[in-house]
Amino acid sequence: MGGVLLDWNPRHLYRKLISDPRDMERFLATVTTNEWHVEQDKGGDPAEATRRLKTLHPGYAALIEAFYDRFDEMLDRDFPEMVALVERLHRAGTPLYLVSNAPAFLDAWLRGPARRRHPFLGYFRDYVVSGLVKCHKPDAAIYDLVCRTGGFQPGTAVFIDDSPANVDGARSFGMHGIHHRSAADTIAALRTLGLPA
Repeated sequence: MGGVLLDWNPRHLYRKLISDPRDMERFLATVTTNEWHVEQDKGGDPAEATRRLKTLHPGYAALIEAFYDRFDEMLDRDFPEMVALVERLHRAGTPLYLVSNAPAFLDAWLRGPARRRHPFLGYFRDYVVSGLVKCHKPDAAIYDLVCRTGGFQPGTAVFIDDSPANVDGARSFGMHGIHHRSAADTIAALRTLGLPA
């Protein structure tokens, strides 16, 4: 989802909350760090993680709370060429599944509010959100779960991700893997595999 279909970036939110770009970058690098957030992608409780972080950085309490309270504002923009690709694949009858390293509450967001803001997300037959299922890319367990969710074999699936490690994990599990660098490259790779991209 993030980096391929939607432009996930905490800066989309924090530019609204912190006027000085240097202060914003410092906050993201030292308070709501990627390492802190990844623990919620792995199944951690965002509310508890927020409480603990506020204890460590009491002067930033409101900004820390915003991270998960306004998480959808970090996902506000989509990539039009990739949206068009999803629509083409859907029209051609290609089964689509979305697998994301994200906190558990993103599952409900994907099934409701996200579809109103980004209608193309409704073309996916199902979603696998790491924080909800307690396994995450690039672990083999999440690729196995996606295949079981869709009822298909790994060798018949194409996995697309902007992270080389996640693509390598999918390939190790037996899937075809495409490292997403641009819409044009991904479309070309799908066509090579015979898909109606």
